[in-house]
Amino acid sequence: MKTAKEYLEAANSAVPRISAEEAIKQHGKGVFIDVRDSSAIVESGTIAGAHRIPRGFIEFAADPATPFHNQILQKDAPLYLVCGAGGQAALAGKTLVEMGFSSVTNVGGFGDWKDAGGPMES
Repeated sequence: MKTAKEYLEAANSAVPRISAEEAIKQHGKGVFIDVRDSSAIVESGTIAGAHRIPRGFIEFAADPATPFHNQILQKDAPLYLVCGAGGQAALAGKTLVEMGFSSVTNVGGFGDWKDAGGPMES
């Protein structure tokens, strides 16, 4: 039986993580996705231009065979994932990698983005 720690370690090894400062340099060069649930985003805001796809829905949004497919999720597009602290972004990123997405990066936690002065929206 796997533990949450083991799932997270596997996700972190499958999906590279960059600092908020590095992510800010990439802003506008790829697709930014906030995987938190909508209530967390309402409370804090999100990255300017970020698409909102909750972690629990990522498989449906990423699969073109479902009626819920989100066209912004293209297999070769650079994807940058953010969440509250980095764990959900890592887990969602590992799922995307397993689904055949070739450029997935964990931006980490939204608080780090905000503290680094990254562009935001409500």
